[in-house]
Amino acid sequence: MNWLKPDWPLPIGVHAAVTLRTGGISRGGYASLNSASHVNDDPEHVSANRGIIKTMLQLPAEPVWLQQVHGIRVVKADLATPMETADASFTDQSGVVCAVQTADCLPVLFCGDQGRVIAAAHAGWRGLLAGIISQTLKKMNCRDVQIWLGPAIGPDNFEVGAEVFSAFVDENPAAVSAFRNIGAGKWLADIYQLARLNLATYGIEKIYGGGLCTVADPLRYYSYRRDGAATGRMASLIWRD
Repeated sequence: MNWLKPDWPLPIGVHAAVTLRTGGISRGGYASLNSASHVNDDPEHVSANRGIIKTMLQLPAEPVWLQQVHGIRVVKADLATPMETADASFTDQSGVVCAVQTADCLPVLFCGDQGRVIAAAHAGWRGLLAGIISQTLKKMNCRDVQIWLGPAIGPDNFEVGAEVFSAFVDENPAAVSAFRNIGAGKWLADIYQLARLNLATYGIEKIYGGGLCTVADPLRYYSYRRDGAATGRMASLIWRD
């Protein structure tokens, strides 16, 4: 199978998926199911791959693809323009597919108030630090939210400098638990733990997923850190009937 079904207790009528790098037609470093149009892959291959994804997942509509910039802007997916600049989208409408694309950054899927509102966010360390999760929760405006953390760079491979460590710990001293000092001013960061700590500050307890490392599994995942700029993106998607 060329996609993952997130393991979390979604209400009936809400669906989620993460595409793998297998099953498409892209070549070279983009092989094979690259969904991203901004990475210098052949546009015809990207278009074909998006068609494969839509058919494979039986999507009710074309996903709302975003132009992601490591920021905190959140848009209402059913009102968004094509390739709108944002790093998260949400909807309270049926048949609208929220989507984010990643290749090491953390994809976060949200389901609020038993599926009344759903959302998808692109949360690299910059976005996490700046507040993409809080902005998404604010836009959703739900009383009860459950979260799924998708495949991202794992804690054994995410080397960062002291400035990243300091930025998170200055913001939240508890973030020290998400870093491992490896000397020479370098740290290994656990982006899943950083996301959980962030979610905890908003009282979110229903958190699932995490632990799938993009860098460590080249057969299933694209990884910018591992492969450089000539690589594709996985898509994390959520929609409701």
